[in-house]
Amino acid sequence: MLHHHHYLLCLLLLTLTSSPLILSLNQEGVFLQQAKLGFDDPNSVLATWNPSDATPCKWTGVVCNPATHSVVSLDLSSSNLSGPFPSILCRLKNLISVSFYDNFVNSTLRADDVVSCQSLEHLDLAQNYLTGHLPATLPHLPNLKYLDLTGNNFSGVIPDSFGTFQKLEVLALVENLLDGTIPPFLGNILTLKQLNLSYNPFSPGRIPPELGNLTNLEVLWLTETNLVGEIPESLGRLVRLTDLDLAYNSLSGAIPSSLTELTSLVQLELYNNSLTGELPSSGWSNMTSLRRIDASMNDLSGSIPAELCELPLESLNLYENNLRGEVPEGIADSPDLYELRLFQNHLSGRLPPNLGKLSPLKWIDVSTNKFSGPLPENLCLNGALEELLLIENSISGELPASLGECHSLLRLRLGHNSFSGEVPERLWGLPHVSLLELSGNSFTGGIAKTIAGASNLSQLILSGNYFSGSLPAEIGLLDGLLELSINDNKLSGSLPSSVVNLGQLVKLDLHNNGLSGVIPSGIQSLKRLNELNLANNGFSGNIPNEIGDLSVLNYLDLSGNKFSGEIPVGLQNLKLNLLDLSNNRLSGNIPAMYAKEVYKDSFLGNPGLCGDIDGLCNGKGGIQEMGYVWLLRSIFIVAGLVLIVGVVWFYFKYKNFDKAKKSMDRSKWTLMSFHKLEFSENEILDALDEDNVIGSGASGKVYKVVLSTGEAVAVKKLWGRPKSAEDSVDLEKGNGGFEAEVETLGKIRHKNIVKLWCCCSTRDCKLLVYEYMPNGSLGDLLHSTKGGLLDWPIRFKIALDAADGLSYLHHDCAPAIVHRDIKSNNILLDSEFGARVADFGVAKMVDANAKGSHSMSVIAGSCGYIAPEYGYTLRVNEKSDTYSFGVVILELVTGKHPVDPEFGEKDLVKWVCTTVDQKGVEHVIDPRLDSCFKDEICGVLNIGLLCTSPLPINRPSMRRVVTIMQAIANGTHHNAPGKDGKLTPYYYQDASDQPT
Repeated sequence: MLHHHHYLLCLLLLTLTSSPLILSLNQEGVFLQQAKLGFDDPNSVLATWNPSDATPCKWTGVVCNPATHSVVSLDLSSSNLSGPFPSILCRLKNLISVSFYDNFVNSTLRADDVVSCQSLEHLDLAQNYLTGHLPATLPHLPNLKYLDLTGNNFSGVIPDSFGTFQKLEVLALVENLLDGTIPPFLGNILTLKQLNLSYNPFSPGRIPPELGNLTNLEVLWLTETNLVGEIPESLGRLVRLTDLDLAYNSLSGAIPSSLTELTSLVQLELYNNSLTGELPSSGWSNMTSLRRIDASMNDLSGSIPAELCELPLESLNLYENNLRGEVPEGIADSPDLYELRLFQNHLSGRLPPNLGKLSPLKWIDVSTNKFSGPLPENLCLNGALEELLLIENSISGELPASLGECHSLLRLRLGHNSFSGEVPERLWGLPHVSLLELSGNSFTGGIAKTIAGASNLSQLILSGNYFSGSLPAEIGLLDGLLELSINDNKLSGSLPSSVVNLGQLVKLDLHNNGLSGVIPSGIQSLKRLNELNLANNGFSGNIPNEIGDLSVLNYLDLSGNKFSGEIPVGLQNLKLNLLDLSNNRLSGNIPAMYAKEVYKDSFLGNPGLCGDIDGLCNGKGGIQEMGYVWLLRSIFIVAGLVLIVGVVWFYFKYKNFDKAKKSMDRSKWTLMSFHKLEFSENEILDALDEDNVIGSGASGKVYKVVLSTGEAVAVKKLWGRPKSAEDSVDLEKGNGGFEAEVETLGKIRHKNIVKLWCCCSTRDCKLLVYEYMPNGSLGDLLHSTKGGLLDWPIRFKIALDAADGLSYLHHDCAPAIVHRDIKSNNILLDSEFGARVADFGVAKMVDANAKGSHSMSVIAGSCGYIAPEYGYTLRVNEKSDTYSFGVVILELVTGKHPVDPEFGEKDLVKWVCTTVDQKGVEHVIDPRLDSCFKDEICGVLNIGLLCTSPLPINRPSMRRVVTIMQAIANGTHHNAPGKDGKLTPYYYQDASDQPT
């Protein structure tokens, strides 16, 4: 009873002390206080909403009419608020504007939530988490002029009622999950000035001709909305239009001439469609406001219209078409032109001589055309040029000396042209150039010592020229150099000892020169070296044993030199895809690891070498000893053969071959090998019993087979037919997985792609034989009790290895390969946790000449890893793999599964974004990871979030991912995710960043 009286007393005191405060606040303030109660406010943005104030007019985000003190505007943009939309706001009778842009407003937006906001003119709920259908009652708001619902999860069709808005000027529904087709009734909203529907998974449909009725329209964005058919002529009636964006669709037919009647147009975006025919030849001169034209990645033919020269162009992008003829010289007269991208066409003739003289050119890419003649003198006259890309043309003559003064230059690619003469001395030392490629020309002279000033250089590619003289010692000052390729030139002298200072070097290729001397000591400091090719020079001395300390070395070619002495045993520490020591002066015994027939070609032309390989012991030393060895070996072989013959005779005499049990007729097996093998199909077939099963999936079983040599291989036995037609991935793997895997892995060689030794097949059974990965898959290890073994350095190495493998598939394979099922279970780990990308059963080779993404008949991939646009459009490109890789990154950082009950309706991507925004980055990092790596972990987390951007265009290429990760490893990249989780989108830099 005492406790009860105490409770009533406290309640009475609370009422007496709080009543005056509540009563002092006007009614509109009370409504806002109730709205506040429905929000989770982790940043205390609403802390100023004090109920003791007389009015809410000084509260954060609140604007009042100065005369009446009534609330007219509420702006809580980017406040990190979460919770449902507060319908009580509609009780503010004079409320004109509401903005909750960039928050976590969630749940559905019900019809009753906003229908009573009769005074509302401006409603911005963009970048939130609203779901469900668009409220059909929104058009009942008689004064609504601005409606932005961008970046939510609205689904279903656009309601019919949306054609009845009375005053609407802006309708933005970008980046939702809307389906159906773009409805013609939107052409009834004659007051519209902006219509933005981009990045929605609409069903295939045409651009409604009725949109031509919107004569007040200034902006029309229909990017990536699954448009098909032709562009309607009626769009030419939109005379107030300033921005027309129809990119990333499947539009066909010619560009209608009526578009040249859009005299107010500033920006025209038609890229990544299937448009054909010629650009309109006339009418362009009327478009006096046009600044940017992008009709790239189509099938346009004909020539570049001369009338374009009369426009005040700033950007002209017509790359990846079938354009022919010359570039009109008048293009160079555009005073504001900063971007010219015409690569991958059939353009010819000379580049305009005055190009760059009158305009602040910044980016030029005219690669893969038929341009000839000299390079214009004034490309960098205005000091703004950053990228000059002229790959694969026939441009000739010497480089202008003025190019050596272009200090703004970042990337210079002149490969595969007909340039000659010496490179300007100052050009070697440009301080900001990161990529200098001059390969496949006829340059002469030497590499100047001024290269010491190229402090930002990461790739120096000079292959296939006539460069002579010695390699300057100053090359060792370029501590950020990743690639040094000067093969097929006329270099002489020794390799400077300063080369060992290039600690970031990944590739060193100097083959086919006249270099001599010894390999400098200290080469073991090149810890990141992946490829070392010094073939066909005059190097002498011993092969350093320290080369065996280069743990990531994958390619070693020292053939065609004068190396002497023994092969260092340290080379056995390496895991090489290629080893070639042929045609030297080596002697002694071949190390046991390489004393195999499969390596025979690696040692030819060394008369003093001896080993257990036919034809390689031709020197004087060791022959007598080897004779005794062969005699003993022959005796054992004969005895072994007698024993084997006896056992086999006994087996066939008294045992029946059980065809039902084995379900295979060995006489009908077909073996296809992709490497030199030391085993036969029989050795594989004998080991396919249940005791050796190490894994089983929808596409088949995986066996571990220990060969007679002691080495192990993994054998995947594919099911004869799909187990379930309901699983689209398994169906595709069952029908074509074997062929896809063989076609893909049979052709590629990379240290981070699982090696396919061979395949065996009959009509009813198919086997794939791979290298064996002792540590299994990343997914199994990371999410098991052994996950603690994966400290951060190992996880980072795994991520970088996998990224390197994917980059190879996307950029270095021709045609490019899209894996389509990247996940942690398809990343295998060797004994040292080196990663290999595996399981290519649904991989697709992408035609480099095809436009845009590629439609698939079924969805391939695994839950939690599938890119959002792939799931609803069945269109696939390399960015689909990038998204899946981003999920793997988030797994490595968080230690969590891509889909987990603790996420609720979210997947790992959304959970990470939400948690980082609401609680901070430390709440998503796997607690098993040492906090001393936090900066590096945050940098990698940033990559994961960037790779999983909802918009494919904002995801980096895998080549870019590798570059960023290498920068993180070097400590030169410090971009941790911000609190708002918003990341700067990455756009490709040139044609070389696109898949080959």
